[in-house]
Amino acid sequence: MGDRSLLVELGDEISPAINQSVQELFTGIDSNPARGILDLIPSYRSLLVIYDPLYISLDEIKARIIDIWKNPDQCRMPQPQTVKIPVVYGGERGPDLQQVALYHDLTPQEVIGFHTGPTYRVYMIGFTPGYPYLGEVLDEIATPRRETPRTIVPKGSVGIAQKQTGIYSVDSPGGWQIIGWTPVKLFDPDGKPPSHLVMGDRVQFFAITEQEAAQWLTER
Repeated sequence: MGDRSLLVELGDEISPAINQSVQELFTGIDSNPARGILDLIPSYRSLLVIYDPLYISLDEIKARIIDIWKNPDQCRMPQPQTVKIPVVYGGERGPDLQQVALYHDLTPQEVIGFHTGPTYRVYMIGFTPGYPYLGEVLDEIATPRRETPRTIVPKGSVGIAQKQTGIYSVDSPGGWQIIGWTPVKLFDPDGKPPSHLVMGDRVQFFAITEQEAAQWLTER
């Protein structure tokens, strides 16, 4: 982006504290945007500020960021919501569940238990619209990506990649280990907001059957 963007890096690792700082900076700028700031793109540990140099200078953006750090009260952080996500694990919905279990010398049911145990933080939304990057999975089921990515992963698929877990919001290519599927619609372009989850939210997974998933869909 050349002289039209500024990357603010707040750390060199994935951690809840660093991600919280990213969210605070994002909120501070977004809640009172200056003319010329076109977009804000948060990630695990950084914030990309895209701007129009005809309306705002790089020095002005830096001054705004410093002001936010010195006056944290202006960052009115939204209360994170805890969202419970139903998941059909294994079978055709989770074709890699057995492989993840074998990789860790576990049973599929143990993998499910380890996956549904924690409450996950939404570190960022990206890759595709509405796709949540969640972390961190327990060491017991942290699994490398597939050696050969799939050309199409159905939307709603729940996957694991190293210490991350995530949900495919739309049909797309992908190399994550797919262990299940959720009937929850994560992205609606006409929704307000369009993404079902936002950075900073918390997610809890729970297991359901195919029949319960079908009933869940008919009720919504």
